[in-house]
Amino acid sequence: MFNLLVHASLRNRLLVLALALMTLVYGFWQGKELPIDVFPDLNKPVVTILTEAGGMAPEEVEQLVSFPLENMLNGVTGITRMRSTSGIGLSILYVEFDWDTDVYRNRQLVSERLDQVTSQLPSGITPVMGPVSSIMGEIMLIALPIDLPINANTDVDPMLAREYADFVLRPRLLSIPGISQAIPIGGDVRQIRVEPNLDVMRNLGISVEQMRDAIESFSSNKGGGFVDVNNREFLIRHEGRTLKLEDLRQLAVAWQQNTSIRLDQVANVRYAAAVKRGDGGYNGKPAVIINVQKQPGADTVKLTREIELALSELA
Repeated sequence: MFNLLVHASLRNRLLVLALALMTLVYGFWQGKELPIDVFPDLNKPVVTILTEAGGMAPEEVEQLVSFPLENMLNGVTGITRMRSTSGIGLSILYVEFDWDTDVYRNRQLVSERLDQVTSQLPSGITPVMGPVSSIMGEIMLIALPIDLPINANTDVDPMLAREYADFVLRPRLLSIPGISQAIPIGGDVRQIRVEPNLDVMRNLGISVEQMRDAIESFSSNKGGGFVDVNNREFLIRHEGRTLKLEDLRQLAVAWQQNTSIRLDQVANVRYAAAVKRGDGGYNGKPAVIINVQKQPGADTVKLTREIELALSELA
């Protein structure tokens, strides 16, 4: 058979050379279109489940969150291994599947089980699946230094730097096809902090529960149906959504002798940084770090160029 192939090739030299040239051109064209990656995807298909359990110790997170999740996911088709990490107020569950399974089908199977486990978890705790990513997918770390002076007397506000990373830079990066995650780390997360004056509250007979209920109902829009006037429908809405501190300070916490007791009479209301564990830094100085991860199979070189283009546009 080999001799026949050799003799046939020698008799049809032009045809063999033409086929070889066509194969060379096709291979060169396909090579330019192939995705380039720094590392191959070495991990099995993995589905990550994140569950926030604020206020719980690691032992409670393990018993009340991680353990029920593991029991519910046992028996899902294709699972080869499960491991969990229980920390302060956070449970992370890694569900690993066989090599030849489709990650999107695996996520569908896990999602069906998560719909059933919610009733077994403490109230207000909902597990969510992380995006499709890879352990080899961290392609870039972007630093926003927050110690550079704007002028001679003012430094960059850590809250403004974190808000820029959360609401400007992160959405822009996630709009690039192939990016799975962009996680900001560091800076200060702005929140409205209400600091009750317990002595004043005790004198006025106001409980912490009353204050909490009043704050929970603050800054929300309510619908009241509609009215029909002259064969036209008009919506009835109560627009109460606001981000102004002064509006929150004027919130009525209780009523005494036909007079409202405002929140600013019994508490101090201000913007403050949320309590954080850990921080970000660059060259030994404070900074907001954005961890950029790509989806499996995405072209690392192409993504890097698109990220650099996006950063140059935002500059």
